[in-house]
Amino acid sequence: MNQMLTTDDLSQSTRPVRLGFLGVGWIGRHRMKAVLETGVAQAVAVADPNPDMLAAALELSPDARAVDGLDALLREDLDGVVIATPSAQHAEESIRVLSSGRAVFCQKPLGRTEQEVQAVVDAARKVDRLLSIDLSYRFTEGMRQIRDLIRSGSLGTVFAADLVFHNAYGPDKPWFYDKALSGGGCVIDLGVHLVDAALWSLGFPAVSNVASRLMSGGRPISGDSDRIEDYAIATIDLENGTNIRLACSWRLPAGQEAVISAAFYGTEGGARLSNVNGSFYDFEAEWLKGTSREHLVGPPDDWGGRAAADWARRLSEGAGYDPEADRLVDVASILDRIYGRHRT
Repeated sequence: MNQMLTTDDLSQSTRPVRLGFLGVGWIGRHRMKAVLETGVAQAVAVADPNPDMLAAALELSPDARAVDGLDALLREDLDGVVIATPSAQHAEESIRVLSSGRAVFCQKPLGRTEQEVQAVVDAARKVDRLLSIDLSYRFTEGMRQIRDLIRSGSLGTVFAADLVFHNAYGPDKPWFYDKALSGGGCVIDLGVHLVDAALWSLGFPAVSNVASRLMSGGRPISGDSDRIEDYAIATIDLENGTNIRLACSWRLPAGQEAVISAAFYGTEGGARLSNVNGSFYDFEAEWLKGTSREHLVGPPDDWGGRAAADWARRLSEGAGYDPEADRLVDVASILDRIYGRHRT
């Protein structure tokens, strides 16, 4: 059987960490490129059912092997696996990889429910392996500067936050519209970023109440409906008194490709991240002071692959289980409460 490096071995080794890539569509290849560009990792094996996707991935790393699925990947000598498959597969695949002794970087959502996410986090903790998911908006320079303003007290006491992610398009893959496969609609696809950005910026305070309204085709639906929501609003009340409001949608006639923003209001000022000219990739951040505002940062900012690159670097340094993974369960719990399926 192939020998994998232990955490101690990794911290003392100068060789790149050996990675497998499961799912190499557009986003999987983008994360693969970001990881390889760190110089601390090499692609050993790649798996995808689409031969065109495989060929494109092998152009990024010609020495990697194309293999047939996760079983074949796990027969390789790997330190970790990057997972970018459909959502329904994330939890099971992540648990299998972790249980084999490898680290995991997975696309969001890590699971379709809090229960699935908890099971993955428990598996990572049990084997002391690094687990991260692609909550990439944390890694925008604008969001990081806003988080620093909040944590430093520069905004005073933050009492309200408004976050929005409206997409003029809907997903182009059929499984997104099957709730059994996706876990939900725009909330679990886009809202997960909003929930994470809000709680991460505020230091993950305790939540006291969650209320929501879901819609499909302009009509209200219940959280336990088989229909997929394409518009949603939610209110999250924190035990410290802060109120968070979220809104997200697919195929909204927004007059531009996307409307993405995160605004935080405090007793001494505010801060806002917003996308530029409808872009999915370009953001600016501002410090709000009464009727004036101070520019903090703007494009260009090549943030898309930073979460994956950060995971690869930490893995190369020998990092094992990171307790911050417990926060993934906190985010999943809020999503469950938005869908009305929270476990009591």
